[in-house]
Amino acid sequence: MPRRLLLGRLLLGRPRSARLPLGRLVPLPVAALLLLAGCSSSQPPPQVTFAAGQASVIARPTQYCDLKLTNCTGDPAAPVVLTVPVGTPLKVTVPHEIAETPWQVVFSYRDAGGAQTDGRSPVFAPNAQSDYTLELPAPEDRLVGAQVQQFGPPPQANAETGEIEFPIRASWVLSTKG
Repeated sequence: MPRRLLLGRLLLGRPRSARLPLGRLVPLPVAALLLLAGCSSSQPPPQVTFAAGQASVIARPTQYCDLKLTNCTGDPAAPVVLTVPVGTPLKVTVPHEIAETPWQVVFSYRDAGGAQTDGRSPVFAPNAQSDYTLELPAPEDRLVGAQVQQFGPPPQANAETGEIEFPIRASWVLSTKG
């Protein structure tokens, strides 16, 4: 069963680490990374396409860090909005720069009774796939938001908790209406 998360934290686009206690993924802020400025790359960061039916939007990253998570940029204007009618699948397409690394989609939806649930796709292995179609459990469920997360450096154990952390290098955020 998906872990309930606050949508506000999901959509803020802050650098995060993902932990896997008991097999669940939990995005966590990494506030120190917000203080770092500028990526050293001369290439613009990759963009992600979110599509529902005939409509689509292209998202810039809300956060983007170098491979070592030492140089990061944030773009609070990067989240995009797309109308996703109830029962319509969301197709997420990532470019090669993301697909060549581990990545996943985290999302929130409301059921017919209004209860919000958060979930995530499987973690896609490097070069395994460049798109993912999100179909919610029931036809009356309404997608609230989605986020592509690109994993960064290899996982490490948190010295304080002992939990394994999977640093998130970059994220692309979608809010929905409809």
